[in-house]
Amino acid sequence: MSQEIRNLEPKALWNKFADLNAVPRPSKKEDRVIAFIKNFGNSLGLETFEDEIRNVIIRKPATAGMENRKAVVLQGHLDMVHQKNADTIFDFNQQGIDMYVDGDWVRARGTTLGADNGLGVAMIMAILESKEIAHPAIEALFTIDEETGMTGALNLKGGILKGEILLNMDTEEDDEIDIGCAGGIDVTATREYYEEETPEGSVGYTITVKGLNGGHSGMDIHKGLGNANKIMNRLLFDAFENYGLQVSEINGGSLRNAIPRESVAKVIVAGMYDEAYVFDMQEIINDIKTEFKTTEPNLTIEIVKSDLPNKVMDLGVQEGIIRSIYAAHNGVYRMSADMEDLVETSNNIARVIIKDGEISIGCLTRSSVETSKFDLANALRSAFELCGCEVNLSGSYPGWTPNVKSEILDILVHVYEKQNKEKPKVVACHAGLECGILGTNYPDMDMISFGPTIQGAHSPDERASIKSSQKFWNFVLEILKNIPVK
Repeated sequence: MSQEIRNLEPKALWNKFADLNAVPRPSKKEDRVIAFIKNFGNSLGLETFEDEIRNVIIRKPATAGMENRKAVVLQGHLDMVHQKNADTIFDFNQQGIDMYVDGDWVRARGTTLGADNGLGVAMIMAILESKEIAHPAIEALFTIDEETGMTGALNLKGGILKGEILLNMDTEEDDEIDIGCAGGIDVTATREYYEEETPEGSVGYTITVKGLNGGHSGMDIHKGLGNANKIMNRLLFDAFENYGLQVSEINGGSLRNAIPRESVAKVIVAGMYDEAYVFDMQEIINDIKTEFKTTEPNLTIEIVKSDLPNKVMDLGVQEGIIRSIYAAHNGVYRMSADMEDLVETSNNIARVIIKDGEISIGCLTRSSVETSKFDLANALRSAFELCGCEVNLSGSYPGWTPNVKSEILDILVHVYEKQNKEKPKVVACHAGLECGILGTNYPDMDMISFGPTIQGAHSPDERASIKSSQKFWNFVLEILKNIPVK
């Protein structure tokens, strides 16, 4: 890793981020980062422990003169989204993130950076280690598995935390203060199908959709970005309708909370349609590229001849699943009627796997309104059940209802205005923050969420602003000085 990262200001923040990013920390495989954080807390002589689900809590007493202030919970999540470019050779389970400075941005080489939520975690670590920063009594809460199920927050029991105020450091625009967020639910459709022998006289092709921006399936869902699974399905639908294309296998997307950037399908067409199929598909490809020329200038769609597969899908099942994916909603479903420019409800068709007689389609449906969340989930369920899929709704977690009368909100707004000579944006976001879940067992805790500017989260284009991180650092330190008395 370049030493230039450790030389950035504030050094306390960037050095802790560099230390953290040297530790592999994929969701559901957090053993190493849990040990890292526990060793860190113990090395400082602070009370450090795991709860039953393996969240880590570290307690630090108030600094001199701050003992009469309300105790504060500083919260961030340990895991990170693992995404890389197709041509990047990288083992997330073994390697630390390879970072570099690009102007005002810190980036990673061909992978996600882990600034979501690594900069928040690094901030908390720096405060725990410091002997100069003034603060009230602190409970540092490091949750696990935020990115793939929020199981750490969901399983944190009531009574463990003693703090009255929670500062969640997991948002991505430094001029925003979040007071609400969306809940979510996983929609998974599965079924088996019969594999037929590949007809004689067929020609094999591999279709590849790549070069899309991807991004966060909550924060970026309104941007009109391309979804590789929907684009692939559009190509398959047209070729099946006009040339009897048959599917051997599909592998599209990756994580549920990442907008799919790539999809690959192995297909066949009858030899008699070979030239006509390629010619007509090129016209469709040009149409799709024209549609996405503004939001997805690097979109690439390739159709190349390949080895003939031995098996293909049963045509009846294939027709049903292609039509169901076409009908299934992707993107914004409803905008909020109460908060301007807030996406209320959306869906991300995140994963499509068809191979060896099995179909699996994974979606993440989000909404700040529980009834709307289940309305869309049931619409998706209906679309997939019509083609014979079994549909499972799982991993439901609640949203976070805004509290505009929050005491800590008033403090953050005052501090922000004093430091920046302008008002912050008080917003709710369409991402899944842990505040709503934590509030279930801690309903009286006053919660707020904020963070430095991070762009391209959940994609290899993820980048963190250096200038904004300095602003974030100053903001947090001043907030801690202004925590109210008990």
